Amino acid sequence: LDLTVTLHPEYRRSALADALVEYGLDVLRAAGARVAVTRLREDWWETGHLLRRGWAEHDRMWSSVLDLRTVDFAAFADEEARALASGVRVVSLADLTAPGADPWDTQPREHYDLIRALLTDVPSATPVQVWPFEVWRMRMPQRELDPRGLMIAIAPDGAWVGTSQLAQTLPAQPGHLHNGLTGVRREWRGHGLGLALKLAAARAALARGFTHSHTGNHTGNAPMLAINDRLGFTREAAMVTLKRAVEGGQ
Repeated sequence: LDLTVTLHPEYRRSALADALVEYGLDVLRAAGARVAVTRLREDWWETGHLLRRGWAEHDRMWSSVLDLRTVDFAAFADEEARALASGVRVVSLADLTAPGADPWDTQPREHYDLIRALLTDVPSATPVQVWPFEVWRMRMPQRELDPRGLMIAIAPDGAWVGTSQLAQTLPAQPGHLHNGLTGVRREWRGHGLGLALKLAAARAALARGFTHSHTGNHTGNAPMLAINDRLGFTREAAMVTLKRAVEGGQ
């Protein structure tokens, strides 16, 4: 179960902070929970407060932002060409969808199997729980993702082998998009397709008038962090996941 505690700045150094946390733990104990989980930015006061009181860091994720207008596409042209030399095509889901058709009806099982394979391979402290196909098929259209920003890498035999999803608008930040999943199937890694997918997604976003890309990566995802660093993403304060057992008191 999740635990959320908020406190007015004037009371952060008082005993009230500990009392609220203990109250929250009591609620979790009464509900039969064995572990409490909370997610915080590393620079929030609550993070240090809880770490000093027996909570332990379980996972850490970097948030990063890229000004798409600063990407030097020409500098990556040779690498991009090598990545696609095997005959792999990078196209958008919109390009694969017939006029007037639902993009989520475009080879839905192939699309879902790709997403499932990539999500189960994300290097995180806790394995990603993937929705069953029926749930995925129902929920994805509700997210209102722009199919022009859903890039798909297609192998010469027609298999879907990678994706980059720069397709979710951020209403509070006009011109900004969230880059969700980017990944390549294991058997196709090492060819530069991750970079090629990111570049294609960036071009498509710029063509639609967007200027910034936001993303999050687990700190253990070294290959994707390296790609983001090369493209010019700037890392912001990390989000950390803290855990502690709820048995016993503070």
